[in-house]
Amino acid sequence: MEKPAENQPKADAKHVLTARGVTDGKRVLTINLQHIPLLAGLPSQTLARMGQAMTFRSYPKGAYVLHKGDEGTYLLFLLSGRLRVMDLMEDGREVGLSFLLPGDYTGELSIIDGMPRSASVVAAEPSLLAFLHRARAQELIYTQPLVAERVLRRTVAKVRQASGYRMMLGINNAFQRFFTLICQMAAPGPGGLVVIENLPTQQEIAAIINTSRETVSRALHVILKKGIVEKDMRRLIVRNPDALRRMANLDLPREKK
Repeated sequence: MEKPAENQPKADAKHVLTARGVTDGKRVLTINLQHIPLLAGLPSQTLARMGQAMTFRSYPKGAYVLHKGDEGTYLLFLLSGRLRVMDLMEDGREVGLSFLLPGDYTGELSIIDGMPRSASVVAAEPSLLAFLHRARAQELIYTQPLVAERVLRRTVAKVRQASGYRMMLGINNAFQRFFTLICQMAAPGPGGLVVIENLPTQQEIAAIINTSRETVSRALHVILKKGIVEKDMRRLIVRNPDALRRMANLDLPREKK
């Protein structure tokens, strides 16, 4: 449930938090607030006030960070690890919506409108989060134009992403859904490469595109064999973006869901 740890580390003049005992009473973590994209560049007094108000909690892999329908009491910042935003269908199936990486935040919609959480959030790997209470989060959004602009831009991006996902889920062929998702996730990387950093697991991708893990494995094998993509640990390098886009639009034989 949404209940952060009781630690409340202080912020110094350089806006660096030293969080003691975040998990087991022994670890010492240093967190630079300027490294959190939503907070970068804010006035010193604002960073200090927000830092003093933050509390922290760690989650093991598979643990629920938020439950759909919970009261939206906190704005959450992911400091390390990876989170999966998901919803449940009426038949109990999980539907993956998006992933959060270090530096991302979540919970802003409930902070703004006071409504319950619209989705659940699960730790895809061991994760550390900072919690900022609703009153302080509202102060941050409503009194800092830079933060308000960033939140608006992110909200617009999420709306566009949701529209893209709806279009993708309307595709009957599971292979084409997979190729379309890979196209949507790919982004320019170092050295002019087109990459997907921190590639989700095959099971996570299956939840996003409403198919089986086995189908995802077969579809990935197709574009690996053709040399369209290349795996590099948790990164997927798209060697031929044009060919991948063509694959997404091909009228392939129907695959079982």
